[in-house]
Amino acid sequence: MASFKYIGRNSSGSQVKGTIEAGNTSAAAELLLNKNITPTSISVGTAKNNDSLSSKDVTELFGFDKVSLDELIIFSRQMYALMRSGVPILRAISGMSESSNSPKLKKALASIGSQLEGGYTLSSALNQHPDIFSSLFVSLIHVGENTGQLEESFLKLTTYLEREQATRKRIKTALRYPTMVLFALFGALVILNIFVIPTFASMFAKLGAELPLATKFLIASSTFFLHYWPHMIAFGVIAYALIRKSLKTEKGRHQWDKRKIKLPIIGSIIERSILARFSHSFGIILKSGIPMTTGLTLVADAVDNRYMEQKIITMRVAIESGESLLRAAIASKLFTPLVIQMIAVGEETGQVDELLKEVGDYYEREVDYDLSTLTARIEPLLLVVVAAMVLVLALGIFTPMWNMASAMQGK
Repeated sequence: MASFKYIGRNSSGSQVKGTIEAGNTSAAAELLLNKNITPTSISVGTAKNNDSLSSKDVTELFGFDKVSLDELIIFSRQMYALMRSGVPILRAISGMSESSNSPKLKKALASIGSQLEGGYTLSSALNQHPDIFSSLFVSLIHVGENTGQLEESFLKLTTYLEREQATRKRIKTALRYPTMVLFALFGALVILNIFVIPTFASMFAKLGAELPLATKFLIASSTFFLHYWPHMIAFGVIAYALIRKSLKTEKGRHQWDKRKIKLPIIGSIIERSILARFSHSFGIILKSGIPMTTGLTLVADAVDNRYMEQKIITMRVAIESGESLLRAAIASKLFTPLVIQMIAVGEETGQVDELLKEVGDYYEREVDYDLSTLTARIEPLLLVVVAAMVLVLALGIFTPMWNMASAMQGK
């Protein structure tokens, strides 16, 4: 596939530049139109060599080059402080580039500074780095530029990103205990397979005793582990890389995003967390003055879930065909009856953005409650796993010893 350089306009009218891979110029134009970019110029760039894997490809494949949420929060908060103090944008970006601890963000900010010197607006420059700055981020900055309230846009982004960070931290805290237990079980299995079971296997072999099925299973698993552990590690690394590569495809990402919200115990928590993100970000967009249909397109990207994104896009299509937000929300089957009632009241009173904030807070309270009880719900499953492990070990190790002791007493 060839690489094409393009210049075009996005849905907000800002000029964007970049590169895209496609079979030909027509295919490149079609891909850009699907991304809501109207191309004004497309030229052939350099072909991409797919036969070699550079160090950058490796870091991207394993996800080592991401700009963290913490770094984006710091960037937004400091930009808000600098804008409020009257510091020019170019000077603020240059200062942030020098002080950033992230190599990828530092490089991006240096590029943004160069584009600002070349006459680009801040939103257009940010849009050149979609792997760092989301479409929601860029759109709010674009609104701030047009309304003369750029510092307020950075404040809204800081609030939104901090809320997102708090949700992630709560999920990590709730999963910390189960994760530690699973790691402890894995460590115990490794130690048993390397040191304990081989010792008993050698003893049983010398005695020539008839071994029960559980003992044969333990010895077979230990032998397999000892002989094939390098292959297991290699398989794990390859599987991880293939899964990450699959998740970068549209089909693979859509299937995974659909399945994870249907997982037992944690699926409903993930779904409500996504809906909280949708409600808060959509409320921020509407309050900023962005049209509802454009806002839904932006929020669809912000939810970071292809399955939910598809439903939100369906809502946008319904609104474009003349349906109200309420009817589109009911048809999407995304929301509970209580939330539907809140949206209805918001439409009647003309305060949809305020009601969406309440919807987001409602979902966040539900997520908080579920997270507070998550450990208690997972503990019984962990106990069952530990009990099953202990039972297999007891049957596999002690049963042949009891049989041998009984045989010796019989003699």
